[in-house]
Amino acid sequence: MQNKGFWLVGILGVTLDQVTKRWAAERLLPGPEIQLWPGVFHLTYVENTGAAWSLFADSAQLLKWVSLGVAVALALLALRSSLSLWEQAGYGLVWAGAVGNGIDRFLNGYVVDFFNFVWIGFPVFNLADVCINLGVACLVVGLWQGGPKKSLRKSD
Repeated sequence: MQNKGFWLVGILGVTLDQVTKRWAAERLLPGPEIQLWPGVFHLTYVENTGAAWSLFADSAQLLKWVSLGVAVALALLALRSSLSLWEQAGYGLVWAGAVGNGIDRFLNGYVVDFFNFVWIGFPVFNLADVCINLGVACLVVGLWQGGPKKSLRKSD
């Protein structure tokens, strides 16, 4: 199997995402939020029917199919292409985010969010969202590290 890093990062990301969401639902749903750093960072249970920053609120039906499409496209990319290590990490993390949030959308009709930076008023998010952002960062670093593609022809 090629692109083992993609699958390792992706499966690990989905697993951690689902475990943390289950914990959040069991621990945070029946009770109040947990103030890890009062006034700065809390764990707050939220059911998000939209996408990032609650965009497209109440669009869970559409978003579940978008998640599935992204996950399938990235899996096909990993199966059919030879990816650099940065690409494997980046696409694997984005895949993990799409699958993790997609599972929520298909099973529940919403995504469980619980990381809450109260101090700056940042929207509540989850580990799948973190994976997507880290994945994009890896892809940018990979582009920067790789630089422009060099020609295979020797210059005269």
